[in-house]
Amino acid sequence: MTDHILKASCQTVHLGGFSHKLSPALTINSGDSIEIETYTGFYLYKQAPPDFLTPEFISICQHLSQERKVGLGPHLLTGPIYVTNAEPGDVLEVKLESISPSLPVGFNAIRPGWGALPQKFTESRVRFLPLDLDKGVAEFPKDSGIQIPLRPFFGIIGVATTETNRSSVPPGNYGGNIDNRELQAGSRIFLPVFVPGGLLSVGDGHSAQGDGEINVTAIETSMNGTIQVHLRKNLKFTYPIAETTTDLITMGFGETLDQAFELALDQMIVFLERFAGLSSEEAYVLCSLAVNFHITQVVNLPHKGVHGMLPKCILPKAIEL
Repeated sequence: MTDHILKASCQTVHLGGFSHKLSPALTINSGDSIEIETYTGFYLYKQAPPDFLTPEFISICQHLSQERKVGLGPHLLTGPIYVTNAEPGDVLEVKLESISPSLPVGFNAIRPGWGALPQKFTESRVRFLPLDLDKGVAEFPKDSGIQIPLRPFFGIIGVATTETNRSSVPPGNYGGNIDNRELQAGSRIFLPVFVPGGLLSVGDGHSAQGDGEINVTAIETSMNGTIQVHLRKNLKFTYPIAETTTDLITMGFGETLDQAFELALDQMIVFLERFAGLSSEEAYVLCSLAVNFHITQVVNLPHKGVHGMLPKCILPKAIEL
């Protein structure tokens, strides 16, 4: 096992999407760990306060080459990371060992035409929000006394597919812009591999977010973390699966919440059949009795997201993934 450091630079980040044609920012072996640096707010840096800016981030914003701009999304991602011997049909297990804001400020933005109520909130608005990193809170609105706990996570953890320039906005079976606030430090996510090396990218740091991500953004924050990546040739998942300290999680993405929910439910039933030995009908009933389904996000057009959470404490023995 090797420990790597992957700093964000014009050579190690890409903007707006995923592409299997991108040169890897790093090549690793299964079991290696990576200290990874991510930045956010590429299109807003000229509006940002000094605390939001670093020389490295400004350099990226001013000098990133056209070859590293591969999609129409707004997200700046670190990667891709090439995993030796990863082939289509395999699975990458990404353990999120640590995640923390690198700067004491984040932003929230309302974008016209986006969000859960685009017909009501039609004006563009960007707010930069100070973060109290010592107390682990952000106050909003200012001087209101409302304290939002910081629970940092990466909104995007995803792999490349055979699509050359895939936007970073919609999530899918490749992971991507999942925006699942459960994926905090200590959790794992399992992603199917579609191209040689997997080509894993990480970014879109969020310091705090409610389920739904209602107005299209969370507290968007430049974020550092440590991940460990294992190549799993035995799992054969076709859709992302996650595990936290308390729950096993299936996910569904669709153009409607109904579609997303049905897919998350189907994935949970299949998971329970395979790993808990239940019949399809038994799994369906158990989902009604004990699995909690949440709206992940409603704003990453064209796909909304739903995730199902199976409490591990109800199982007679641990499911080993």
